[in-house]
Amino acid sequence: MDTETEKQNVAKLAKVMALMCVRNTKLEDIHAGLSPISETGDYSDVFVHDAQRRKIPWTDVSHIDDEEMKALMKEVVNRLYTFLLHIDDPGFQTWMARWASVSNKWDEPELEPSFLAALPDSDDR
Repeated sequence: MDTETEKQNVAKLAKVMALMCVRNTKLEDIHAGLSPISETGDYSDVFVHDAQRRKIPWTDVSHIDDEEMKALMKEVVNRLYTFLLHIDDPGFQTWMARWASVSNKWDEPELEPSFLAALPDSDDR
C-alpha cells in the first residue's frame, strides 16, 4: 500500500465492515445478559455452578457452544460475502455511509502481527 490516503480508506472500510458484518450479528446475543462481577479484576474469583454440581472457574467456561459458533460464523461469512459483492452498488454505498458515521468514532485499526508473520517480505511490519 503506497499512500497514507489509501491506508486511511482501508482503515475506514475495515471499521465499517466490522460493524456491518460482525458487530450486528448473533454476537450481540452472546454479549447480551448479565456480566459477572470480579473483585480481583481477572475473574479468578468467579465460578459457574452447572447442573451436575461442578464448580467451574469463569476463565475455563466456554461462553459459546459449537452450534452458536457455527451460526455466528455462517452469518459473518454471509454478511462479508454480500458486502463484498455489493460494495460497488451506489445504493449499498449510501447505506454503508450511514454505518460509517458510527464506525468512524471507533479506534483506528492496527496491523495484525500474526497475519504479517505469514508474509515473506512486508513493508508494513
